[in-house]
Amino acid sequence: MRRPVKRPTMKDVARAAGVSPMTVSRVISGESAVSPDTTARVEQAVRKLGYQRNDNARNLRSKNLGTSTIGLVVDDLANPFYALMARSVEDEAHRRGYLVLVGSTNDEPRREQEVVAAFCARQVDGLILVPTIGNHGFLKQPMEGGTRVVCVDRPAKGLAVDTVTVDNRAGANRAVTHLLDHGHTRIAYLGDRFGIWTQRERYAGYQEALAARGVTEDPELVRHELRSQPDAAAALAELRALRHPPTALFTSNDLITIGVMDGLGQAEGGLFDRIAIVGFDDFPLAERLSPPLTVVSQDPVALGSTAANLLFSRIDGDRSAPRSVILLTRFIVRGSGETRADGRRPV
Repeated sequence: MRRPVKRPTMKDVARAAGVSPMTVSRVISGESAVSPDTTARVEQAVRKLGYQRNDNARNLRSKNLGTSTIGLVVDDLANPFYALMARSVEDEAHRRGYLVLVGSTNDEPRREQEVVAAFCARQVDGLILVPTIGNHGFLKQPMEGGTRVVCVDRPAKGLAVDTVTVDNRAGANRAVTHLLDHGHTRIAYLGDRFGIWTQRERYAGYQEALAARGVTEDPELVRHELRSQPDAAAALAELRALRHPPTALFTSNDLITIGVMDGLGQAEGGLFDRIAIVGFDDFPLAERLSPPLTVVSQDPVALGSTAANLLFSRIDGDRSAPRSVILLTRFIVRGSGETRADGRRPV
C-alpha cells in the first residue's frame, strides 16, 4: 500500500532556511521586521518544499484572525429559488476572497442546529440563515463569540439581527385580487407549512384580498402543509373532487406550483385550459407553459446579494442597530391567471 505523503510543516521550512519557526511565520504573514536576505531564504524554502499555510490552525492560534469563510444555511438547496440565492451569495463572497459553506435544513430545527454547529466549529466569520420554524436561542452563544448573523427570506423570532425579506403579504394580495378581477370567487390556496413565516404572510395576503371584495373564505379551498410536488398534486386532486371545485388556484411557492402543473398535466380534458392559476415565485420555463404562467416574482439574486453585503459590512466592523430590508415583488401577467371564472380565455 502506498504511504500518504507527509505535508511539509513550518518547522520543515525553518530547518531548510536555517531560521526559527517564528521567523518563518513572520515572513509568511508579510511582516517587515525581517531582513531581505532572510526573507528570500524562507521564500525559497517554501517553494522548494511546497509548503502551504494552514489557515484553520492559524486561526486557532489567534482568535483575532478570520478564516475568510462564511456559512449559508437554506431550507432546501434543491429548490431553484435557494440555488439562485446561494449562487448570488457565493458571487459576493468571491469578490471579497471568501469561501461559502452551504447546508440545507429541510426546515427541521434540529438539522438547522447541527448545520450551524458544524459551520461554527469551522470558525466561519459569519452566517446567512434562512431560519426554520424553531427557536433560535442557540445562536446567541456564537454571536457573543463574534460570529455575525444575517437572516434572509424570513426573520428569526426574538433574534436582533439584520434581516432581508420581500413583501410577501402584498404580493399574495395582488395575485388573488387579479383572480377576483377575472370573476373568480372560488379561489383555492395551496401552501407550505403554516408555521413558516413566509407562508403565514402569503396566506394573510390571500385572506385580505378576499375580505376586501366581500368574498367569504371557504375552508374547503385551503390546503396547508404541502412539502413536495406530490403533496401539491394530491391536494389538487382533492380540490377537483369537491362538489363545488375551485375555478382558480393561488399556489404559494414554486415547488407547489410545479406539483400542481404535474397534476393538471395528468388530468383529462385539458383542465389547465379551464382553470386560472397564479403562482408565487417564478421559475425557469414558466413562460414556456401553455398558457404561460402568471406569477408573483421575487428576486432570489437580490435577496442573496443584499444579505451578503449586510453580512460583510458587519464582518468589517459595522456595529449599527440591526436593519430590516424589505424588497418588493413583481407581478408578471402571462396568461394562466387570466382565464375567467366561466372557463373562457382572453382573446
